[in-house]
Amino acid sequence: MKGFLGFLALGAALLLMTACEGTDGVKTIKLAHSLDISHPVHKGMAFMAEELERVSDGQMIMDIYPSGQLGSERQLLELLQIGSLDITKVSASAVENFVPNMKVLSLPYLFRDEAHQWDVLLGDVGKELLEDGAKYWLRGLCFYDAGSRSFYTKDKAINTPDDLKGLKIRVQNSQTAISMVKTMGGAPTPISYGELYTALQQGVVDGAENNAPSFYTSHHYEVCKYYTIDEHTSVPDVLFISTHAWDKLSAQEKDWLTAAVEASVPEQRRLWKEADAEALAEVTKAGVEIIRPDKQPFREIVASIFENYKDEPEVYDLIQRIQAK
Repeated sequence: MKGFLGFLALGAALLLMTACEGTDGVKTIKLAHSLDISHPVHKGMAFMAEELERVSDGQMIMDIYPSGQLGSERQLLELLQIGSLDITKVSASAVENFVPNMKVLSLPYLFRDEAHQWDVLLGDVGKELLEDGAKYWLRGLCFYDAGSRSFYTKDKAINTPDDLKGLKIRVQNSQTAISMVKTMGGAPTPISYGELYTALQQGVVDGAENNAPSFYTSHHYEVCKYYTIDEHTSVPDVLFISTHAWDKLSAQEKDWLTAAVEASVPEQRRLWKEADAEALAEVTKAGVEIIRPDKQPFREIVASIFENYKDEPEVYDLIQRIQAK
């Protein structure tokens, strides 16, 4: 069934791409992602689409297909690689299986604080990581704010790492995330984001981990009544364009798209801060207990993870440069 659905998604994308050149000289590019339209990252991309139309004076437009209409994050990345979709937004965790060095951004407590994170992402290391995907037909355009990921659970509050022992925690299909939860004592369970609500309802997993806006917009707060703000990772979202699509753009079209992307980054970060505050307020009103634990025990228990990358020189070098910044 999964293969059949993947085939349908591919077929849909291929059909969409037949109109990419547009009519009357208007260039249309297609963007697909898995988020709900109420999500601040979607709103940031909608702003980007408006900017693209504005800066190009209507000569270049962007069609956005949200909510997983064209497939999962993995399927969308694969569509970019074969040139059947132009742009997608995925979590840096989801892309580490495609762009190996991107895994560094999923390491727990890699950044000292938000200022440190954006200093890195907007600096040389961030630029290198975006460019690194090009050899895999994925050209990074920018990073978007996805806040910090924290644990949420159904029946048991998480106050210390010990509270995770024996709990099945949904994680992304990321070896880094799996290793982190396992080190903390939990049982990491990769499940598709679209299947997570049902998995929580049915007890397939005891909890998950994500940022506050995603916890809210996914309605997972209806099932999970404990949200522990331990902020173990600050994994950004990444906007990718297929190198096949990028190479077909004229110099002028590349400039228009780059301008729209760059304008969207500060706007998306502003939208994120608003959404984060709203999400915490709304889930609290819905009866969720917000827990703000001492983060130090969480930091200490996963500190050894960094040393596991000594046999991956490129990743270990990135870790050293990020921590030294």
